[in-house]
Amino acid sequence: MCKLRYKTPQAWTDTVLANLDAFLIDHAAAEKKASGMAISMLSHYPDKPDIVEAMIDLSIEEMMHFREVVKIMSKRGLQLGVDTRDPYVNNLRKLTRKGSDVYLLDRLLLGSVIEARGCERFGLIAEALPPGELKAFYIAITESEARHEDLFEKLALNYFEQSVVEDRLNEILEAEADIVADLPIIAALH
Repeated sequence: MCKLRYKTPQAWTDTVLANLDAFLIDHAAAEKKASGMAISMLSHYPDKPDIVEAMIDLSIEEMMHFREVVKIMSKRGLQLGVDTRDPYVNNLRKLTRKGSDVYLLDRLLLGSVIEARGCERFGLIAEALPPGELKAFYIAITESEARHEDLFEKLALNYFEQSVVEDRLNEILEAEADIVADLPIIAALH
C-alpha cells in the first residue's frame, strides 16, 4: 500500500465542509474520469487479460460511485458541472515515461497513487461529517479507494519485479508530494 509523503492539511477538510456542494460536483466529475481512465487502460492493453478484467470491474464500480454522487447532488438541487482539467492528475501524468514497459509501470503506479490520495481525502471527509447518510457514503468510498490502490500495485507486480515497482513507486510518491503541496486549497478532491 502507498505511503503518501504529504499529509493533507486540516484547512483542506475545513474548506470542503464549508463548501460541500462544490465538492460534490467535483467528486462526481472525478468518478466519471476514473471510469474513463479504466476504459482507456483496458483498451490500451487488450493482450493483458488480468488488466482487462480488473479495469472492466473498476470502470463499473467507478460509474456506480458516479451515479451515487449524482443522486446525492440531485437531493441537494445540484447539477453536474462542465468537465475541467485536473491540475493534480495532469501534473502526475507528466511523470510517465516513454517506452512500452516503463509506460505500463508508470500508468499502474500513478493509478495507485491517485487512489491513495483519494482514499486519504475521502477518509478525512468521512471522519469530519456528522453521522448520517453522507458520512456512511464517504466511509464506503474510502474503503473502495483503498481496494483500488492495492489493485494497481498488484497488477504492477504481475509484470515487474518487486524492487522495480518499489523503486519507481518511491520516485512517484516523492514527486506527488511536491505536486499536491503546491495545489491551492479548494473544495475539490485534488
